[in-house]
Amino acid sequence: MPNIITIKKGLTLNLKGKAEEVELAAAARGTSYALSPDDYIGFVPKVIVQPGDRVQAGDALMYHKQIPELKLTSPVSGEVVAVHRGAKRKVLSVEVKPDATIEYKHFATEGLKGMERAEVLALLLESGMFSFFKQRPYDRLANPNAEPRDIFVTANLTAPLAPKFSYLVHGREDELQLALDALTKLTSGKVYVGVGAGELTGLQGVERVEVRGPHPAGLVGVLINHTAPINKEETVWTLKATDLLVIGRFLKTGKVDYSRTIALTGSEAKETGYVKVLPGARFEEALAGRLGKKGAHERIIEGDVFTGVKVDEEHERMSLGIDQITIIPEGDDVHELFGWALPRLKEYSRSRSYFSWLMPKKEYTLDARVKGGRRAMIMSGEYDRVFPMDIYPEFLLKSIIAFNINDMEARGIYEVAPEDFSVCEFVDTSKIPLQQIVRQGLDELYKEMN
Repeated sequence: MPNIITIKKGLTLNLKGKAEEVELAAAARGTSYALSPDDYIGFVPKVIVQPGDRVQAGDALMYHKQIPELKLTSPVSGEVVAVHRGAKRKVLSVEVKPDATIEYKHFATEGLKGMERAEVLALLLESGMFSFFKQRPYDRLANPNAEPRDIFVTANLTAPLAPKFSYLVHGREDELQLALDALTKLTSGKVYVGVGAGELTGLQGVERVEVRGPHPAGLVGVLINHTAPINKEETVWTLKATDLLVIGRFLKTGKVDYSRTIALTGSEAKETGYVKVLPGARFEEALAGRLGKKGAHERIIEGDVFTGVKVDEEHERMSLGIDQITIIPEGDDVHELFGWALPRLKEYSRSRSYFSWLMPKKEYTLDARVKGGRRAMIMSGEYDRVFPMDIYPEFLLKSIIAFNINDMEARGIYEVAPEDFSVCEFVDTSKIPLQQIVRQGLDELYKEMN
């Protein structure tokens, strides 16, 4: 019998600017590439290079102070030109000027089937591939010294304008299977893979689970909650299948090649489709002239509109885990008389304030405005209507705000991540930053428990 999960709670946000299934011209080469430890929650960096050093693609630039085996490696070969630091000498990034042709450090990845767990783990740690692994509880960089009960992979991308994994994996099924074979060696439990209806039917050695329904059906938290929920003192690891494609290519070739195909999306994108990029480059260099239509009053987002990060001076480079770029109107040039009181026949509303509910297939253009002020949380059940996990979201959020550890544990804090509350945050009439609250709660709980 196939494993099928069907959820009804959630929200499919139908936005303009979907990526057409065409391969666009590859991104331009950057003048420099950089890694930021802030992209990895829980990573405490110790830089092991200095300006003037030469590195190959795959050479370590820094390691985790508490787990020295866990390293972040260079996406290119070339000369280290700067180690950027902030207040109190905090490491912001390590910058490398690339060679004309990338030289790759070679890793011995042959004979994966005959390797033991320790050998596979050491290979992933040394190459930097382990940086793609996250753990729950706490939704942070996984600890390689703790064997996970299970490993969960999501290959069902349901976020607004998300790329189609069936397109990304086409022709690379062998690399995906190779990466999954490696995962099975890292746990004595099961490897669960959440997929869309009818997709990836040829997977071997793993538990294939079809997850059907609206977003957040594709989030790994939903997969965990509906298959094997986490209990206290248990640890599971999570990954995106798009990251597994990078890991699979590494295991196949022995080269640390972080290049990946991403979706260029959004109503304000000059062109939509799929483009090959090498992460670590600046957005303005790699995709110069290809992002916005106007060049002003637009918001460029790394990721989707629910969980993505705004591209600005503080976040000017592509992270290694990038999957999509979304470009929407900023909304700072819009001035409306009477605001929400107007009929708004062309606007979207989840609460049926407008007539958009009569046109479920209509595509909308939404801007980045909050459209309201922050106020007290209303116990109206609006979160529960879009939250498909066996958790009461309002009560869990209130226990996090109060930092009542016993109550947080009883209400499921160990199962969740900020992204699980992204749809709740979108529909929230109180305009509360729910994902930020969950992130702060998880970080404080981790400090308290460790």
